[in-house]
Amino acid sequence: MFVRTYLRASTVEQDASRARAALEHFATERGQAIASEYMENASGASVDRPELMRLLKDARNGDVLLVESIDRLSRLPGTDWQKLKAAIDSKGLRIVALDLPTSHQGMKDTKGDEFTGRMLAAINSMLVEMMAAIARKDYEQRRERQAQGIEKAKAEGKYQGRPVDADLHKRVTELLAAGLGIRATARHAACSTTTVLRIRDINV
Repeated sequence: MFVRTYLRASTVEQDASRARAALEHFATERGQAIASEYMENASGASVDRPELMRLLKDARNGDVLLVESIDRLSRLPGTDWQKLKAAIDSKGLRIVALDLPTSHQGMKDTKGDEFTGRMLAAINSMLVEMMAAIARKDYEQRRERQAQGIEKAKAEGKYQGRPVDADLHKRVTELLAAGLGIRATARHAACSTTTVLRIRDINV
């Protein structure tokens, strides 16, 4: 069994590797070893995630996609999530999330027991869908509260705006000046391609 872990944090200030130890412990307890790791700092609400796309490209039928929670995999709106889920399914990947106990059966070999395998896959698929919907709703609610907070701060004359990460700005600018493309720059600077584009446009 080939286990691929996907670790994600939303911003460069967050530690995307935070869950690594928990994922390794989980796999070891079940007699498995993590064969490949994919890690990035990018929003779960964005489809533009190079490491996740690389994982899908590398994946083979029967591989396990191991994540800390479904919201690490997706906070996407419904249409984008369905496209991602279809891509995962087309690769024959089994999604296993630490916080979704019903998915843990995906770490077991069910060859020779087609009925059990199909039943587990159906149940897990339903619950993964539910968790993805909850993750998206949580994302939207947090964005709404954030917007309300900003509006209130503006009304009270207290809003300062988001501070500029000068080091990241400099790093991205240098990488672009060196001739790297948008995706390569994002990978080397450990940020999203959206951030690279924003910094590039500021400098135009």
